[in-house]
Amino acid sequence: MLAKRIIPCLDVRNGKVVKGVNFEGVRDVGDPVKYAEEYNRQGADEIVFYDITASAEGRGLMLDVVRETAKRVFVPLCVGGGIGSINDFRETLRAGADKVSVNSQALTNPDLISEAAKIFGSQCVVVGIDAKRDGNGGYTVYRNGGRIDMKLELGKWVKEIEERGAGEICLNSMDADGTRTGFDIEMLDYVCGKVNIPVIASGGAGKLEHFSDALIQTDCSAVLAASLFHFKELTIEQVKTDCRKKGILVR
Repeated sequence: MLAKRIIPCLDVRNGKVVKGVNFEGVRDVGDPVKYAEEYNRQGADEIVFYDITASAEGRGLMLDVVRETAKRVFVPLCVGGGIGSINDFRETLRAGADKVSVNSQALTNPDLISEAAKIFGSQCVVVGIDAKRDGNGGYTVYRNGGRIDMKLELGKWVKEIEERGAGEICLNSMDADGTRTGFDIEMLDYVCGKVNIPVIASGGAGKLEHFSDALIQTDCSAVLAASLFHFKELTIEQVKTDCRKKGILVR
């Protein structure tokens, strides 16, 4: 059995880690390279950088952050935000990323998933999903930071992602995101039952047991959080220790 992963996520704007709630009240909280070094020290299994600027200027700054982090940190780096072409993939991987994450661009141009997987390998391609309940017992997929409803059934989309060769899915529940009441177990379980590729749980972590709950109650491969780690409410070491106590295999 593969060990489960604990992943901190860093939102980066203009070269700085930022944090807000639903994109409101966004404020700088520090240097992304220093955060990454600290998470590496704590035993993170992977680090996700998300470029929320995603302009040409922002991308240059983001790639500088990735280059500097890759020199100092020895866990896989996943980078997303504004990736819209094969060239964006290539530049991001050359800067030192191990994986590239696409979300809205994958929805508007699904061929990007297939092309990237063919050129760089499935292990480099992560597809992020923002999804929420549709009011009829199902789930629908959104793009542009959760602002545009694609009227696309979640189960159908995750199957297509897998068929197109993506190596991993990062599932963010918009219903759970920011609530701090726990990961969306129901949605996670639904997606894990549809695909054979790893699924990362995102959105809703608020306390220690939420991580183990998701890993025990679903087949997700990893759990991801931001604020809890950034503001030192929890460390990655604490999460891993709790998981081990509950019989979960972690690195």
